[in-house]
Amino acid sequence: MSITYWLALGAVALGGAGIATQAPINATLARSAGDPVATAAISFGVGFIVLSAITLARGTVPSWEALAPLPWWAWTGGALGAIYVCAAAWSADRIGVVSLVAALVFGQLIAALILDAIGAFGMAAREISPTRILAVLMVAGGLLLSRV
Repeated sequence: MSITYWLALGAVALGGAGIATQAPINATLARSAGDPVATAAISFGVGFIVLSAITLARGTVPSWEALAPLPWWAWTGGALGAIYVCAAAWSADRIGVVSLVAALVFGQLIAALILDAIGAFGMAAREISPTRILAVLMVAGGLLLSRV
């Protein structure tokens, strides 16, 4: 396996640690804001400012001509992220971070199986194999164990 492969795995693991850390931070914000939607708006607003500053500093602002031909669904990623942030801000205090992340990964894997199977959004189709189903069931078992 190449160094690029290992760097990608490390980057995703770091992102996963960020998601786990983000949940209790946003739960704290939600207690003061009083609403998970307002919490998500604040969280995304801060993220927008940070990412905009980095984009401007790097000089990588895309042109409208480059973005205009995108299909409508290419614009929905932020909305899907908002659903997660709202759900996590609301549920972290109720179920704890371990169960929250286990449920997150379980939901991601169910969706990933389906998306892989149909080759969604231009990705190559991949079969739903018994080992992949077993991997999802093992995460489901971990989710159940996190609640014991």
